[in-house]
Amino acid sequence: MRRLSVAALAALTLMGATGCAAAADASTRARPSDPGEAQLERLVQVSSVHEATGMTLVEGPVIGPDGDLYVVDVTAPPGAAKVMRVDLESTEVSTVYTDDTSAITSAQFSPHDGRLYLTDFLGTIISTTADGEDARTFFDAEVEGARIAPDDIAFDEEGHLYVTDSQGAQAPYWQASGRLLRIDRDGATATVLASELPAPNGLAFTPGADGLWVSQNTGNRIDFLRLDAEGTAVATAHPAVFASVGEAQIDSLATDADGNLYVGLHHRAAVLVYDAHGELLRTIEAPAGDDVTSATNVAIVPGETTGYATVSGPGGGFVYTFEALADGIRSSNGG
Repeated sequence: MRRLSVAALAALTLMGATGCAAAADASTRARPSDPGEAQLERLVQVSSVHEATGMTLVEGPVIGPDGDLYVVDVTAPPGAAKVMRVDLESTEVSTVYTDDTSAITSAQFSPHDGRLYLTDFLGTIISTTADGEDARTFFDAEVEGARIAPDDIAFDEEGHLYVTDSQGAQAPYWQASGRLLRIDRDGATATVLASELPAPNGLAFTPGADGLWVSQNTGNRIDFLRLDAEGTAVATAHPAVFASVGEAQIDSLATDADGNLYVGLHHRAAVLVYDAHGELLRTIEAPAGDDVTSATNVAIVPGETTGYATVSGPGGGFVYTFEALADGIRSSNGG
């Protein structure tokens, strides 16, 4: 795990970790009505703007085995809380994990070993216990000669990892140089499934785990991929959803039991909900007047319709709630 100064971390984050310009100012002009408008409701504040980095960006919500919600702060400086736990009954917030070197962008519990896996945009994947103990570097290697910039993560049923590599072999961030990777659950083998992608960000399996959705942060599109039987190669793929979001950018995504897609946004504190055919079903937006400018990721409680969104802006980092259109499943939870 390489070291990075606070100033460099802030510069990198502003350049685009998970499209990480979320806490920047965003337009508040009126927008036309969207189909099925709904509202995000604030639950709890989990972070404030950091003096060292000039921003906060809350990401990676996941419901843990204890029933608590875990979130990460991408721009937390060394020693500050990088993974936090929210007791959903008391709304008490506690620190789970911190270090001096990482920029954590997402979190998910592995179905294989039950550990919490964290993507570090600076080039590694970390795993810890649910309490943030026994931190291990799971993956820290170049893939086909290029250092990775891991953004979001999804597990298949056997516990193998699928990871969006937002930077890939080239810079700057907005060039179509990102990749989709598969890493075996033992961390020994990494495979490039797709390349030349415009900053791939979110990814989630379909309810039947027979397809994979991948959102492209600087392409404002979502691709649909079918993998081979082993999950080690792409059988077919196509651009499936194009988001008309103006100055905003699409970010992370999740799927529910009916196959609907929940897509977070940067530069707009809203979540877009599409069905599997690409029809926009609902826009779930933070109330006007809330000092927030992004809603980058969601988690839906498995077996329930209660959803949580990570929302950030000049006012700080927050968890908001919403009602999903269908029950959550494992691929609704984290990543």
